[in-house]
Amino acid sequence: MERAVAYGFSAAMSGALLLSCLLFAALNRRQRAPYMDEAFHVPQAQAYCEGRFGQWDPMITTLPGLYLVSVGIARPLAWLFGWTGSIACSTGMLRFINLLFSVGNFYLLYLLFSKVHPKSKAVSGFQRILSTLTLALFPTLYFFTFLYYTDPGSVFFTLFSYLMCLYGNHKTSALLGFCGFMFRQTNIVWTVFCAGNVVAEKLNEVWKTELLKKKDEKTFSIKGSFSDLFRVLRFLIEYLTSPQNLIKIIALTWPYIIIVVVFFAFVLINGGIVVGDRSSHEACLHFPQLFYFLSFTLFFSFPHLLTRAKIRRFLQTLRKYPLRYSLIAVISLFLIWKFTYVHKYLLADNRHYTFYVWRKVFQRHELVKYMLVPVYMFAGWSFADTLKSKSIFWILLYFVCLFAVTVPQKLLEFRYFILPYLIYRLNIPFPSLYKQLLELALYIFVNVATFYLFLNKTFQWPNSEEEQRFMW
Repeated sequence: MERAVAYGFSAAMSGALLLSCLLFAALNRRQRAPYMDEAFHVPQAQAYCEGRFGQWDPMITTLPGLYLVSVGIARPLAWLFGWTGSIACSTGMLRFINLLFSVGNFYLLYLLFSKVHPKSKAVSGFQRILSTLTLALFPTLYFFTFLYYTDPGSVFFTLFSYLMCLYGNHKTSALLGFCGFMFRQTNIVWTVFCAGNVVAEKLNEVWKTELLKKKDEKTFSIKGSFSDLFRVLRFLIEYLTSPQNLIKIIALTWPYIIIVVVFFAFVLINGGIVVGDRSSHEACLHFPQLFYFLSFTLFFSFPHLLTRAKIRRFLQTLRKYPLRYSLIAVISLFLIWKFTYVHKYLLADNRHYTFYVWRKVFQRHELVKYMLVPVYMFAGWSFADTLKSKSIFWILLYFVCLFAVTVPQKLLEFRYFILPYLIYRLNIPFPSLYKQLLELALYIFVNVATFYLFLNKTFQWPNSEEEQRFMW
């Protein structure tokens, strides 16, 4: 790291940490008691701090990774500073652990940007620092830095696992993937993604060799025809059904395979992926979740996805392939008609932004959800277009993982979109400086609005004296 870049990175990280500490202090002054899901997480962590590891709140649906890490940090601090257990594992101290995770996430994001986008004339150290700062302030993730939720730790171990995978340290990557799984069970998908990265790399090498053998200069593009796609799928089937090739793949990915086997053993013993309360977390085929994710990404990455040039090219593509896009529109309408689910939490809890999105947009009229199909189609096209620099095998892998992590979720919850969004944003080409600054300005604006509403616009429910606050 050059000296100027090192100074710039230190300044950005220190500034972000200072801002976070000020917000942390303000939030803890206004909301001292556990809020929302903290009402389950905080008492569970405090029970672990007191050595009661057999105690478990049946309302908690995730594994105890967050609580085990909390004990591993709080206990040594209590011994070092002579604190009592009530101080070391107080709500404020437990929240502070997520602030530490946020510092780790900042550094990991920079390392990932440096690995995915090596230094070149097109990508400067300043651009990597700016993109790191922007993603570190990604509103949906940044907000939960200040509450005792699983999200910052889940992101930390998943990003760390991805980084180790890119560096070829697959045993370490698999172990970190297991840690991520202990924070949230769906993170097993990103362990599979890391394994898939290794396989995609190998497939890409063989694919290029095959093209050279056939003296075929044509390379596959995400905008290619269906015949190109079938050609790739045929190659995949032929390669993966070869015993010799399967042995090579197993040899490359065995650490990840062990973690996946552990996951399936857990599901078998547990009787499902959810621990604790399963009544509100039933899996289903909620295909419109993909459309919600694409809309979410279109909003937060609008400088990259929503440009005049992209809109013009999309319209040209529609004119060029009317039958293809008509078929996509019909399939989308069918999926919305048959597979739209509305979770009881979405309709009942007016503290979450999703409650207002659903009420103000989707509940205005029965036809609104169908009228949004053109927006979904543009968002999907633009989303795929920004990934065209990646290999077709990487793209297929990412979309399979995106499907696996979003579609089975019945509840529309923006927190479920954090990791797929970060993986996407890390892998798209660096935009111009103007677009990066515009993206950062959007994130800052959304964060300011979110914290203002949370801290200052409290309200009460008729049957409760507790103050309620707006949040993601």
